Formats: sequence, structure tokens, C-alpha cells
Amino acid sequence: MTTPTTNPLPSLTLPQMLREQARLQPQRIAIRQKDFGIWHPLDWAGYLQRASRFGLGLHAMGLAPGGHLGVISENRVEWLLAQMGAGLIGAVTVGVYPTSPSNEVAYVVGHADIEVIVCEDQEQTDKVLDALDQLPRLRKIVVIETKGLASYPPDVRERIATFAEVEQAGAEVLARDGTALIDAALQRQTLADIGLMIYTSGSTGKPKGAMISYRNIRGVVPGIVERLGLDGGTTHLSYLPLCHVAEQMLTAFVPLYLGSQVNFGESIRTVQEDLREVAPTMFLGVPRIWEKLHAGISIKMQETGRLQRALFRKAIEACAPLAEKPRSAWTLAERGRFALAYWTVLRALQNFIGLRRARIALTGAAPIPADVVRFFRTLGVPLVEVYGLTESTGMVSGHRADAVTIGTVGPPTLGTEHRVGEAGELLVRGDMVFEGYYKNPEATASSIRDGWLHTGDVVREEACGQLRIVDRLKDIMITAGGKNLTPSEIENTMKGSPFIKECIVVADGRKFVGALLQIDYETVGKWAEAQRLPFTHFRSLVEEPKVRALIEAEVARGNGKLAQVSQIRRFHLLTKELDHDDGEVTATMKVRRSSIYKAYANEIEALYSA
Repeated sequence: MTTPTTNPLPSLTLPQMLREQARLQPQRIAIRQKDFGIWHPLDWAGYLQRASRFGLGLHAMGLAPGGHLGVISENRVEWLLAQMGAGLIGAVTVGVYPTSPSNEVAYVVGHADIEVIVCEDQEQTDKVLDALDQLPRLRKIVVIETKGLASYPPDVRERIATFAEVEQAGAEVLARDGTALIDAALQRQTLADIGLMIYTSGSTGKPKGAMISYRNIRGVVPGIVERLGLDGGTTHLSYLPLCHVAEQMLTAFVPLYLGSQVNFGESIRTVQEDLREVAPTMFLGVPRIWEKLHAGISIKMQETGRLQRALFRKAIEACAPLAEKPRSAWTLAERGRFALAYWTVLRALQNFIGLRRARIALTGAAPIPADVVRFFRTLGVPLVEVYGLTESTGMVSGHRADAVTIGTVGPPTLGTEHRVGEAGELLVRGDMVFEGYYKNPEATASSIRDGWLHTGDVVREEACGQLRIVDRLKDIMITAGGKNLTPSEIENTMKGSPFIKECIVVADGRKFVGALLQIDYETVGKWAEAQRLPFTHFRSLVEEPKVRALIEAEVARGNGKLAQVSQIRRFHLLTKELDHDDGEVTATMKVRRSSIYKAYANEIEALYSA
């Protein structure tokens, strides 16, 4: 089955589109970045100029067409300048998660054959320096924030240049004959060229480098734009890691084709405050972000008086039936009911989370509890669930804002051909399917067969073409009684509670479903304070008997929504938070099941002991 259409975009690569936007609307604001409380704008002409300077600086440094530039930084304007600068001279950008420890950084930088790497600050630079002996191809480190660089010995300092120095070197080349060099590189560039390498999270093994061509990018953008209703007036706050395809598609891909605006806040820690200031028309949050916002509202309501809590409950009860109903189909009475709830309660909550002006809000990259989607849609936030992979260059299915079936990921997007293969696996075909894994032909051949991308996700096709993701093919479990279980359904049901942050189901080959649960420390902590329960740290809170009783009640509530065979009969409360550094979760906070099963083998066995 397919949903094809003529691709309405120009047949241009991303760097070619940057030059085109600078020609069409040179004075229009492309990027804003907040530093020390002040928003600094950069127009399209300035965007092209600074990217050209940086690209030519890399060229002067010896980075050739097809060479690999690494970036390890939180989201900021320099991330895009580095990516587009590399693209303008025909080089390939490779993102590295700034939360990765040194050994993971060393693996990606070494495997990707990175020759020059851009580091945000001394912390990221130290991770690279710690692994220098494993990185024979790395020639230069470019540092954005220079504080602390003077402390390095002279031999180390020789390998480092500042971002400003590279830009200045490129400006000198640009003053001589830089425009000709850029024009010649862009003249040679084609849609078949690789523009980006994105490493998978590595939840089941070593991360793999997905090679993304400019054709893949141009192939995915029309479906995103049409399904989400985006245009040149769209504004976006960029804060999720740019080394992930989800943020790339909304910070780099779509804005360069539409000419829309991107905003960078001060840091990942100021997202809530930045959201309120920017009030973007589009917002992307992975499930954990939405769960955290949900928990934040729960905490806020716990701290208010009885009257406010009563008004909140009444507003939610009144608007809950409207969560899945298109606004165009609301009756006059329903419009009046929502208007009353909006002006008394919901407007303030939308302002609290910074999404009052959002025309569309997205969740993706992992499954999300249906109750969380329903909660935000009840608040009037137009939250839709979308689906995609690194290997599909991003989103290939998603809801329309006015046609949501909660629990599904909507129908496939424009230009996406799909079918359901063996064991219910979703197969995808189209220009958006990636070019393969870097230096891994075996994995490429396993992933792409006869032009079809094998997603590894089991789906069920429902009415109106809606796709329901059942689970990862490799994660489906079979109990000792021969019953098939989808752990994500159970886990997401439990994570719909604001008190449960993580749930890892144990059921494969077992007589019943057990689980490892991690509390949400902030939400449970606030609850414990309200109950006047003393605690000093995470473990002491978990070991409080009344907290155990609270989680038992939440599990019982979740079990009420599940079939009997899927209900959790026993659980163990983790006494520490799952940690990336301990190998329990990936940089994108995806659970590494095999690592956790191994680390908590004794606790799991205790669940099933007599």
C-alpha cells in the first residue's frame, strides 16, 4: 500500500537550499539563540555567510569533500553552522551524544573515521583527549567555548583550534575567492551524496552509523510538512539532541526547505523557561518529556488549594470526551464547555508548560502511554503521535491534528509505501529509506531487502489506515503457558502513572508477569512531603512502606486496563535510578533490556521464588 504524491520540493540538497533561502529572504530571521538572557537573531544571509566561513575554514584545515566532521555539543547555533558549513564544502557531519561517556565517544569517533571534531567545551574536549590514542584519523579538535583551554599543555594545544579561529580563517578565504569555491562545491553536489551520518542508540549492541543522503532528506520532508501542517511561519524550539534524527528533521531538514524559524535556548536545563518565552507553534517531545510535564502538572496541583484542585478535576472531566473528537465536529454545547474550562483552568496550564500557541505538538522516538496523550489533548494541547526510525530518515507515519486515534501512530505519510510482512513486521519503501550502515554491509543487507526497509516493529493496521505499533519484533515474549505478550503495552500502561518513571517487564518463559519498577523521584518525593514522610535520598524514599503501598495501588490501577494474562503480579522497586554510565539505558534513555536482566538477575529470580 502506498500514499505517493509528486514531491513538491525543489530538487536541491540542504546546503543548496541554504543558499536559496539566503537569496529569497536574506533579511528574514532563520535562527535565534539565547545567551545570558538575551535572544540573538541570525537572518538567512548571515546563516549562509557564517556557515560558508566555517566550511571554508574546515577546507583550509584540510577537510576534503567526503571527509567526516564530528560534532559533540548540546543544541546551539554553532551545531547548525558546523553541519551546514561541512555540507557547503561536500563533507559529511556525524553527531555524537554530549551525554556519552569517553568510551562511547571513542567508539563513534573512531568507527566513523572522523578527521575534525567540534566540541562544545572543555568537558567534551576532555572526552576526546582521553581517547586520542584510539583515534589515529582525528587531526584537529575545534572548541566552541574556550574557557579552560589555556590549562592544556602546548603539545595538546597545538591540536586545538577555537570555533572563532576556524570562522576567521574561512572569512579570509571567502574574502579572496571563497564564493567561487562554495559555488563549485554546490555545483558538484547531488541528491545522491551522503550529507549526514546518524548513529543508532545501541540498545542491543554497538551503535551503527546510518548513512543519510540528501535524497533521503528531500524524500521525508514533504510527508512531515503535509501531515503536521507546517509552513514558513512555523517556529520551533530545538533542545533534543541534534545527533538524533527526530530533532534533525525539525531543526535542519524542514526549516531549510520551508524557510521557517528555529530557536535555541540557553541549555537543556532551561527548556521550560525557554518554552514560555518562545511559545513555539510546533513542539517535539519524546515520551519522557511528556511524562515529566504530566508529572509537573500533578505536582503543581498537589501544591494548590482545594478550590483549584476541584476546578482542575471538573475541567478534566468536562473535556476528556473531546480528546479524540475533531474540533470541527464539536457541538455548540461542547464548544461552550471547553471555553469555560479553558478560561478558568486550561489556559493557565498551557501557559505553565509554554504551549498555548502550539498549533501542533509531537511525541515520537519511543512508545508513549495512551493516558498521557489523552491528558494533554484534554488540556487542549494538539498532541499527536508520530512514528519513524533513523533508517527512515525520520517520520513516516503520524496523526493529523484533527484526526487522532489514541494508541495508534496514524497512517503513513506522503510518499511512504508500506506493507505488513512476516510475523506482522512493518516494511517501508520510498526515497526516505537510508543508504545503509557505514562499514557494515551485513547489517545493511539484513535491514534493506529488495528495496524494502525492515523496521523490526510489529504493527496492526486498523480502520482508516491507522497503524498500531504492537512492539519490537525481538521484544515480544512468550510465557511458560505459551501466551504471547507485548511488554511495551504493559510498560506504557504503568508509565501512565505520574509516580512511575520506568517499568521493565519480565515474562519470557515465566508463569506470570513480573516487573522492575523505578519511581519518579520528584513526583513521589512531593507526595511523600505532603504525607510528612521523612526521607533523605532515592533509596530511603523507595524503602518507605507507604511508598510501596502507593506504587502497589498504581500497579493495581494499571492492571485494571490490561488483559488478565498481561497483568503484573509481582514487582521489584529499584533502589537507584537507571543510569547511562552504568550501561542500563542508552544516550536516548532507551532501556537496555539485556544489561538490566543481567544486572538485576537476583532480584528477578526473587520475584519467581516460592
